[in-house]
Amino acid sequence: MKMISTQDLKNTVGVEKRYVKEQGSVYVSKNGYKRLVIMDIDYYEKTMQKMYEAKAVIEGLKDLKEGNIEDGAETICRLRKKYGV
Repeated sequence: MKMISTQDLKNTVGVEKRYVKEQGSVYVSKNGYKRLVIMDIDYYEKTMQKMYEAKAVIEGLKDLKEGNIEDGAETICRLRKKYGV
């Protein structure tokens, strides 16, 4: 785990150069306790995308378990009839 103190943030250029290359998060501590997390924007966006995808899979599995599903071919037929496609 990478950790820096709030005092280290005074050198923003140095912090950016050091941690952007590592592609991960850095914990910022104050008085020895974790207070903040900083990370490269690309790493953040990739992490958020993975979380979004995981949430969608979990919701889909929940629907499957609860029986909230429809047959794909039947649904397409119903929609074609409804919209005249």
